[in-house]
Amino acid sequence: MIDQYELDPVRRKKTIRSLVGYAKQVKRSIFLGLALLFLAVGAELAGPYIAKIIIDEHIVAIERDWVQVESDGSVSFNGDTYEKETRLDGQDGQDVVRPVSIVQTTDGYYLVNETVMSGGVREVENDVLTISRGEETATYDEIVPLSSSDVFKFYQTDLRAVLMLSGLYVILLLLAAGLNWGQQMLLQRSAHKIVKTMRLDVMKHLQTIPVRYFDQTPIGKIVSRVTNDTETIRDLYLGVLARVFQSVVMMIGVLIAMFFLDVRLGLVSLIIIPIVIVWIKLFQRFSTKNNFRVRALVADMNAQLNESIQTMPIIQSYVRENLVYDEFNEKNSDNFQTRRKLLKLDALMSHNLVNFFRNMALALLIWFVGAQTLGVGSVLTLGILYAYIDYVSRIFEPVTQIMNQLSPLQQALVSADRMFQLLDEKGERVSSDRIPRFKGEVVFDDVTFSYEAGKPVLQQIELHAAPGETIALVGHTGSGKSSIMNLLMRFYDPSVGVLRIDGMDVTKLPTQAVRDHLGIVLQDPFLFTGTIRTNVTLGDETITDEQVWKALTAVGADRFVKQLPQGIDEPVIERGASLSSGERQLISFARALVFDPAILVLDEATASVDSETEALIQDALKTLTYGRTTFVIAHRLSTIREADQILVLDHGRIIERGNHQSLIEYGGVYARMHELQSKQQAIS
Repeated sequence: MIDQYELDPVRRKKTIRSLVGYAKQVKRSIFLGLALLFLAVGAELAGPYIAKIIIDEHIVAIERDWVQVESDGSVSFNGDTYEKETRLDGQDGQDVVRPVSIVQTTDGYYLVNETVMSGGVREVENDVLTISRGEETATYDEIVPLSSSDVFKFYQTDLRAVLMLSGLYVILLLLAAGLNWGQQMLLQRSAHKIVKTMRLDVMKHLQTIPVRYFDQTPIGKIVSRVTNDTETIRDLYLGVLARVFQSVVMMIGVLIAMFFLDVRLGLVSLIIIPIVIVWIKLFQRFSTKNNFRVRALVADMNAQLNESIQTMPIIQSYVRENLVYDEFNEKNSDNFQTRRKLLKLDALMSHNLVNFFRNMALALLIWFVGAQTLGVGSVLTLGILYAYIDYVSRIFEPVTQIMNQLSPLQQALVSADRMFQLLDEKGERVSSDRIPRFKGEVVFDDVTFSYEAGKPVLQQIELHAAPGETIALVGHTGSGKSSIMNLLMRFYDPSVGVLRIDGMDVTKLPTQAVRDHLGIVLQDPFLFTGTIRTNVTLGDETITDEQVWKALTAVGADRFVKQLPQGIDEPVIERGASLSSGERQLISFARALVFDPAILVLDEATASVDSETEALIQDALKTLTYGRTTFVIAHRLSTIREADQILVLDHGRIIERGNHQSLIEYGGVYARMHELQSKQQAIS
């Protein structure tokens, strides 16, 4: 069943606060990266303004501010010298003869011996220059055509400034590239550190969550939250937030630059802000539900995949491949259709819409400028127009970036919420406090227990085990045997009553301190990927090889371990699949023995082995249980003949108790079970 929940505003704020909390752990790197980002954006945005200065002050400016001087002008032409009027400011000894103008027409450049009307349409006919601007018209007959070399003389005075400004432009571009590299490295390193910490926190917290949670939650969904969801959160810090920050800084910088160019253009550009806000709200409204569904479907597919792999022998044995495939295909198709909806929304709300608004902005600029001629005295200079068009293109790039990140941002928030839900699961406090080794006295005092409220699985259990005794639990499936073990191992706590060990209420003791002195051997022992040694010691480096061999020898496992090519260093694959069930069981016995628990739990330790292996294991059990209080769940009654107490359970209650002989003589449920098993063994 697919998870159906939505991120309400309260949970959204809580999730964002948690994400910010993790970011604070590397705030120095993040702030330094953002500072470099600000500098990089500033360096990038200085480029168009430098280009504006080059155009207006040095390229287009050839047409204005020229005067003829008596001597020492920077340009010589036809025996006269000329200088820019701006260069004469503050200079003495330069006598101005008259102002002149240089005019560009479709036929070329002309020197006019007077100041001409700015802008307008220019035509030369019969050595007369005519300039028309709107209803105004002016004519000039003192004009001299300029050759290319003559024009270059007038441009040459600005060439050095153009080269210097161009060099500054290149330096700023290189500086921006270096700053961007630095901020990306800082932000990426910060993102990896955050996710590394986050995964460790999840892993650490998982080990404190009570077993109840794992009984009720599919493993695949948990794995999905630890791997897939944290990876999505990594992308949030690594890509989404970095690009969004960069885009926001770029937008602010561009708007400031536009105001610096021309206040009117800046005011017109402010229209982009409400457009982006409305845009984001609409996208969020339509995409959130689908993003939640995508994450839920991914978790469901992981859960089914995990379950299918673990149960593949059953699936193939009962020819259920097509059914499993159809179930997975249904979820996969649903995921595909949901992602298609998101892709359509992304396509509509991102690139195409950005192009539309960019073109609208340029059309608005054309309307604003109108049909007026560009030049001195016009609405905008050519340099300002160039810079503005450049800035308009730049301001829509961050808009595109922001829109492209909205979908990943939504997915990351969903993933973060799912992961923080896991972290919010109430865990048990991990205490470093330890207690002395138990003597082994165990008392269940009127214990009642329920997995679900109102549905007790254990009722009024009274049990007393003296140190060193062996207590056997028998009964039909569902009678409550495993529940007693779950309480003893502190996987759960009693709903009513008290469980005491050595007179101490276990609920008042640290869970880890209690488990330090308990050992467990399961019906299907789990071996980890590693070696024989690591499976016996569980990575405890204080346990020596001598102790490992001693434990293996004591339980009889040394017989087959010595025959392995690498002995205790023989590799073990997942779940110990390369070993027989009996060999796996003996290794689990050695594991329990090497940790020397005061209380031992054997959960049907011989139920899945053959009679020959059972005999071998019985010998190992005598060594393993010697001097320890032992609780045994057994289906084979022949394995518990020597138990000090045998408890017969039925529907959560103890209906018979005693040793083997007394229960046989009593002639109750235990006697009938024993008789039935004896007949079956005789037949076989």
